[in-house]
Amino acid sequence: MKLLRLLAVGLLMTIGAFAHADEPKDKVKVGFVYVGPTGDHGWTYRHDIGRQQVEEAFGDRVETKFVESVGEGPDAERVMRAMALQGMDIIFATSFGYMDPMINVAKEFPNTKFEHATGYKTAPNMANYGLRLYQARHVQGVIAGLMTKTDKICYIGAFPIPEVIREINTFYLGAKSMNPKVDIDVVWVNTWYDPGKESDAAKALLSQGCDILAQHTDSPSPMQAAEGLGKHGFGQASDQIVFAPKAQLTATIDNWGPYYIEKVRQVLEGTWTTGCDGPDGCYFGHMNDGSVQMAPFTNMPDDVRAKAQEVKDAITAGTYFGFTGPINKQDGTPWLADGEVATRKQLDSMMFYVEGIDSRFPG
Repeated sequence: MKLLRLLAVGLLMTIGAFAHADEPKDKVKVGFVYVGPTGDHGWTYRHDIGRQQVEEAFGDRVETKFVESVGEGPDAERVMRAMALQGMDIIFATSFGYMDPMINVAKEFPNTKFEHATGYKTAPNMANYGLRLYQARHVQGVIAGLMTKTDKICYIGAFPIPEVIREINTFYLGAKSMNPKVDIDVVWVNTWYDPGKESDAAKALLSQGCDILAQHTDSPSPMQAAEGLGKHGFGQASDQIVFAPKAQLTATIDNWGPYYIEKVRQVLEGTWTTGCDGPDGCYFGHMNDGSVQMAPFTNMPDDVRAKAQEVKDAITAGTYFGFTGPINKQDGTPWLADGEVATRKQLDSMMFYVEGIDSRFPG
């Protein structure tokens, strides 16, 4: 009987701990883990804008902390564990390679809320979230197909993960929809942020006949290289036109702030859930909710600008989908049938180039 009483007390204490974790809070401590420096003017810069918007929204009801330039591996797990031990109520980890480290730490701290950007794994106290950034990338492809004079466009890839590969594919598909003769070259630099390597990759591609450059790395150095050679390109994650005013055609702008504000609000109110139980899974921001934005269309003729706006408006309205069949894989294997639209699961597992890309697939 004594043992049963002890077990009952232990169970009540455990339930109480979980219940307390979901009670409204007067103040919330929020942690952010960044893969690059906040001054990269790209991916991490935009996540940190979101952190600042959280502070603006809640004032002294929140305390935020961030650690920048954290490696995707043991370092990430160490940083997240330290944040949890410091009493962070919710932790956002903002790169694909943080997924397994966050899963490990989430198991150790069941009362802490964890949020992972761009991944696919979840736990009772861990959500994932992402943006349909491929929507803006498809519009960039449309512009590239209309603007290229050499019929050769190019792309700097960071790491070969589905998020990056699907943007290469939709960039090419958008270009080909406007210009059936277009060809694309891809170079992988295996880094998210290294201005020197990014610049070298851009110069190499542009010297081989490419005249329109896209990138999935985070510094503005590829755009600056394009400007120096009289070519054009697209900003990554934020409006980078100040660095290349004659080269930038537009840019994808990642708007993370509304999501961060909403999830912190839920923790304050005691209503946080993963939000991953709906038919579409976890949050996947869209042009139509303002989380996927684009910089103004510049350095292009009026007819190109009008076409880009037309496609952007159709994507926003939900009447146009860049990944609509028929689409085959690079080797000719059917992927999407005529009229079939790719599901999120298909997009999240995309590890192939589409037919027409003749660059060698990595790996």
